[in-house]
Amino acid sequence: MTDQTSSAGVRADVWLWAARFFKTRSLAKRAIEGGKVELNEGTCKPAKLVAVGDTFKITRGEERLTCIVAALSGKRGPAPEARKLYTETDESVAERERQREDRRLTGGALLRPDSRPDKHARRLIQDLKKTL
Repeated sequence: MTDQTSSAGVRADVWLWAARFFKTRSLAKRAIEGGKVELNEGTCKPAKLVAVGDTFKITRGEERLTCIVAALSGKRGPAPEARKLYTETDESVAERERQREDRRLTGGALLRPDSRPDKHARRLIQDLKKTL
């Protein structure tokens, strides 16, 4: 799985795709361009070369990961092999667990109605959707 042919490194967007942080390389590129990915405490560009030992900070929705590059690969493989490309820091794991527990306790911060909407409420909702 690990492709060590290029000693200089692998493109950041390709490595993020190969490590299965993003489903496609173009999504990885968009996330990098949108500022959702930091490399070594700084900004990152899609073509930036990644080396073993570099640190990524990745934001996906509410989830924030900090991981260290353990191996390089330019090819996407099965998930168990992709997990070998990085190691997530202990602080990152603890913070994600804390956030997961907070969401579980608060119900995901969703305000759910007590019951289904009746006929009048459904019509109000439909009218509201038409105006948007």
